[in-house]
Amino acid sequence: MNDGMCRRFLAIRNSFPDQLVNGEYKINDDQHFKQYCSNQKCDKDIDKINAGCLLLFNELFGSTYSFNNHAKNNIDVVYYIIIWLSYMLSLKSHDTVTNLNDFYNQYININEKYKQSITGVTGYNSYKEIIDKKMDLLNMDIKDISKFYAPFKLLYEMYTNFHESTSNCKTCSKNANQFVEKYKKLNEDSNNNDSSPYRKILSILSTDYNNLKNKCKDVNDSDFPTLPNIKTPQNGTKSSTQTSEQHSGQISGQISEDPSSSSSIGNKLFTVLSIFGAIAFFLGISYKYSLFGFRKRAQKQHLREKIKI
Repeated sequence: MNDGMCRRFLAIRNSFPDQLVNGEYKINDDQHFKQYCSNQKCDKDIDKINAGCLLLFNELFGSTYSFNNHAKNNIDVVYYIIIWLSYMLSLKSHDTVTNLNDFYNQYININEKYKQSITGVTGYNSYKEIIDKKMDLLNMDIKDISKFYAPFKLLYEMYTNFHESTSNCKTCSKNANQFVEKYKKLNEDSNNNDSSPYRKILSILSTDYNNLKNKCKDVNDSDFPTLPNIKTPQNGTKSSTQTSEQHSGQISGQISEDPSSSSSIGNKLFTVLSIFGAIAFFLGISYKYSLFGFRKRAQKQHLREKIKI
């Protein structure tokens, strides 16, 4: 996050307020929006929101200059665009769009403006391709993503007030306490788990806040409270790192136990075989003597019969 990027969000808020006016969306200055509307006119609310989304992509990714200055070293800025989009969609209901997947299918996936090549940028061919790399976001509930808009708004206001000058640290830190409080609430939310991009967004906000905090760390009278660590998943849910480490430990333990296990099994097998061998030996002797005794008795019987004759 930087001053230039944040000013793009501030500018779109001035042109397209993030609050309804008499229950309706209002574009104060449509000069920048017209080119993103069908026939240079946005009649429907959803068309206005789509135009705003395209405008943000164009401002942040649309050229070599904008990409290098705003997104090259922080491609996750797309998360902030989706946060803005979700919040604007959440302000009122829309007949055909109830979630981000609906918006994607009806606007992003079929709109050629999202598919146009980005001038002078390598690695990303179009806005759609950038969005496609973050498809997990589209599976989140609009209301859940919208919760991030308030702290994001405070954060980009702090960056614009900072204006890349430490002399402004005291002024821009005025929003810091509010940001931290809102961040804490999000951190405690039940959606905070490894299976959701929710944690990723928390991490992005945390990184950008701490970057600004570090820029002002040596400035007197600036107050940037410390953010809490991202909460560990509850209800028995383990992070992917913990699970991986545990799994590796189990495998390692199994491997280290194999030699002793094999030795133990070998000793037991030898003992069992020895017992069976001894039993077989004694049974053989018993059988031999039993057979010998039977033959002796038969011979005696035969002699008795001869004597009688």
